Amino acid sequence: MQPMYVLYEHAAGYALFSVKEFEEVGMLLPQVEASVTDLSRFNGIVKLVSFSAFKNALAALENVNGISEGIMHEDLQLFLQSNIPKPKKVVLGVSEPKLGASINEALGINCTHLGAVPEIIRGIRFHFHNLIKGFTAKSSGVAQLGLGHSYSRSKVKFNVHRVDNMIIQSIALLDQLDKDVNTFSMRIREWYSYHFPELVKIVPENYLYAKVAKFIQNRKNLSEESLEGLEEIVMDSSKAQAILDASRSSMGMDISPVDLLNIEMFAGRVVALADYRKQLAGYLRSKMEGVAPNLASLIGDQVGARLIAHAGSLTNLAKYPASTVQILGAEKALFRALKTKGNTPKYGLLFHSTFIGRAGAKNKGRISRYLANKCSIASRIDCFSENPTHIFGDKLKQQVEDRLKFYETGDIPKKNIDVMKEALEEAQQEQAQAEQATSEKKKKKKDKKRKLSESAPEEENGHTNGDHSMNGDDEEKPKKKKKKKKTKSESED
Repeated sequence: MQPMYVLYEHAAGYALFSVKEFEEVGMLLPQVEASVTDLSRFNGIVKLVSFSAFKNALAALENVNGISEGIMHEDLQLFLQSNIPKPKKVVLGVSEPKLGASINEALGINCTHLGAVPEIIRGIRFHFHNLIKGFTAKSSGVAQLGLGHSYSRSKVKFNVHRVDNMIIQSIALLDQLDKDVNTFSMRIREWYSYHFPELVKIVPENYLYAKVAKFIQNRKNLSEESLEGLEEIVMDSSKAQAILDASRSSMGMDISPVDLLNIEMFAGRVVALADYRKQLAGYLRSKMEGVAPNLASLIGDQVGARLIAHAGSLTNLAKYPASTVQILGAEKALFRALKTKGNTPKYGLLFHSTFIGRAGAKNKGRISRYLANKCSIASRIDCFSENPTHIFGDKLKQQVEDRLKFYETGDIPKKNIDVMKEALEEAQQEQAQAEQATSEKKKKKKDKKRKLSESAPEEENGHTNGDHSMNGDDEEKPKKKKKKKKTKSESED
């Protein structure tokens, strides 16, 4: 009968337990499950062999990262080698199968994660602070909390300048702002139309209507002096004049100053929201240029951001095949079609791109499939390239344009391999130019430092004092220049 050991990884260190009469324990699995919560009964099954604490928090984090990735750390290898006798005749119970495979490969120990092992590990986890001397439930919780925080921070590995989380939040906020601005604009139209109903026909745009309503307030106060202010808002003299004429012959009801004040405040909020929406769109554009420039140049900032948000991250989008990218956003229609055995959807979020609208009715499905193919290529380039560039996106966009022309006129486009070679050459040239520019900047900085060091004042006539500092020399230099200027002026006089 092979002796059985169980490895338990805690936030404080590694623990190795021996299991008594393992074969009988495996046969009596229900009794093991019942004894997990009872410490006295559980002590009859498990006995501590050795416990090795981590040296510091960094060592604990490295070991936990290795366990999560299925890699055996040097500390774990040393711990097992020093505590398990005759590895080939021993069975080791582990919680992670990948870790067990790496232990078996490195040390030749037979590892298992089946049978009674999960229940035994569950019992060890439950009673761990009682099985280790000098260990309490409080200290165990503190160690787990600290390691949990550091492990979470280490897993969130990202470049500050290439954060797709900000894109996901920005596009979600942008969509919400669009809904809110439209809802609030309809509300202010209905509210202000009681007082000035003719304004809706003259200024149908939501944003301009809110600005004009905030400017006019009481239509009875409009005069020729207000015409310039109206022209600045509307950017049309005829419209401004029409607003002025309509205010004089309006059929709207009179309104109290308190109600006008509330309307003015609400219109100001709507205008501020619309302005912030424009600012947020610019922010999203700048983030997409840094995170996914090729995807943004191919299908636009907002459609690309929606694809990233729907996939969950740029990495997830890069992992998707083109067929999945094509129907992202149309999952309900897809499953409904599969259930009813109808036609599956041709496009999802890609429908909002300009290419689908420009294609003919017969070619919408084909151009959608082609565009999804190019989007998957662009997302993979953006995700895995170290130096972000929009050259590939521009080339892919030109390919989609050529495919549209091919469907209309029959002109055969370039092959994908030729286009990618051209893009790769241009990207290499751009990178070489950037490296050359940075090297030139470094040279200029070095030249400036060298000139400054050479122009430092030296002691004249062999008089040198060891006490002189650089500050003293710098103070003497401008004094000498002033003296020279005085002598020149005296000579001119």
